[in-house]
Amino acid sequence: MSQQSADMILSGNAVFTGLSDQPEPASIAIKDNKVIAIGSEKEVEPYVDENTKIYQFHDELIMPGFHDFHLHLMDGAVMMNSADLFPARSEQEALEIIREFAESRPEAPWIIGSTWDAGYWDTQQLPSRHSLDRVLPDRPALMYHAEGHYAWVNSKALEIANITRHTENPPYGVIGRDENGEPNGILYEKAMDEVIRHAYDFTEEQKRELFKDFSTHAASLGITSVHDLFATESMEMLYDYELFKEFEDKEELTTRIHFWPALNGNLEKAKQLRDTYQSDKLRMSGLKQFIDGVITARTAYLLEPYADQPETCGETSFPAEIIKKWVVDADKDGFSIRFHAIGDGAIRLALDAYEEAQKANGKRDSRHSVEHVEVIHPDDIHRFKELGVTVSMQPDHFAMSERGVYTERIGLEREKYVFPIRTFQETGANLAFGTDFPIDVLSPLLQIYRAVSRIDSSGETVWHPHERITLADALKAYTAGPAYGVFREQELGTLEVGKLADIAVLDRNLFNIPVEEIPDAKVELTIFDGKVVFSNTDVVNK
Repeated sequence: MSQQSADMILSGNAVFTGLSDQPEPASIAIKDNKVIAIGSEKEVEPYVDENTKIYQFHDELIMPGFHDFHLHLMDGAVMMNSADLFPARSEQEALEIIREFAESRPEAPWIIGSTWDAGYWDTQQLPSRHSLDRVLPDRPALMYHAEGHYAWVNSKALEIANITRHTENPPYGVIGRDENGEPNGILYEKAMDEVIRHAYDFTEEQKRELFKDFSTHAASLGITSVHDLFATESMEMLYDYELFKEFEDKEELTTRIHFWPALNGNLEKAKQLRDTYQSDKLRMSGLKQFIDGVITARTAYLLEPYADQPETCGETSFPAEIIKKWVVDADKDGFSIRFHAIGDGAIRLALDAYEEAQKANGKRDSRHSVEHVEVIHPDDIHRFKELGVTVSMQPDHFAMSERGVYTERIGLEREKYVFPIRTFQETGANLAFGTDFPIDVLSPLLQIYRAVSRIDSSGETVWHPHERITLADALKAYTAGPAYGVFREQELGTLEVGKLADIAVLDRNLFNIPVEEIPDAKVELTIFDGKVVFSNTDVVNK
């Protein structure tokens, strides 16, 4: 039989296949969209003909493409074009960023911003609509808090959304009010929905542009697979799976998209989506829902009251019996399920629901998952492995919240069990990393840096050094872990013969540099489905 000829070959001194813990010299031959050979340069030489492109790298790191296990694709695309308030260290600085941003976009009907955090401000006080009104009296403004579970809006936005002193709080939502009962401009959880609906009223063409922006950005970061998770009903108009399909049909997708619409009891619609979208580039992979909110807003659901507000434990977004019923029914129909669960009460409820589904429907390889897993009760740590549940984490989240504020909320006893990444790994549970973009930037390397270093929000102090993991394990949690989490370990996650050719090349070998330089590494080349979708290199020989 005649030897196949490769479309391209990548050679280098540092190839991290994901099958061992160190990179090694190797060459990879790719034909169509698959890896057809891996070995020494001599071993892959027979695959070269006059049409083979050869990429000769030296000490750059060649690895499987990054696989982001948790993000919000179109919402993230909107945020790429919004005001970034994270650098602000006071309300005044935030307002200055907003004012300049608004002046640069005189035509924009809404001014949208994100990632402010009063925990980092000089006063540590929440802002109000009145200060926003001073810089934006006539245009509606929507500024998401860094964790995305509450927002700061101006009077114009409240007026458009018809939120007044007489508006009642929606289920699982709170309209912040001043001492006179007037809305103060802070909207928690589902109270944001009416504002978002108006702010996100985009045309099809605008959505196309947003999706292109996201795709280009993801490719430049070496990301070849993403999981687009349900965020909120108010963004329903952004969950445009037909738009993704349009790009797939034109062969213009540059990343695999696994999408997870809402777990809400409507299984007929879910089955329809599952039947419609099942390709290797675009597929409906399961269902997602929220059990709670976030620690800083005290909307995360805890087993015991908040340390700094003993009258509340937070609450669940739906009653526990409804959550359990939805899980049992969806599990019976073969769906994988993912729950946002940050507090120890929410995490326990998610695990209880999965356990109940196993009892009701029999054990199966379900690959359910819990998202974020920030504050866990030690009794629940071992249950992930026992129930076959993936631990889906975003390590940079522990450095995004001001550590002092976070600890004040939960108290020192619970603080011992914050983001216990290594502890989970040692139980043998499947670990999968992502960014939660746009809550965090899309950079995989920032997440890897935090997992390896555990440097907290101060930029200097290590938060629980015993929870650091190795670089090899962090890379695996960003490649093989997500592939396993979505039943694709036979196709994705490691560099092996027969697997899909999704590959990233970094400009330096992460194993040979100081840990603090990891976030500075850049992507040289991204290969998706056997095609170059991003290149910052001229090393191709032919």
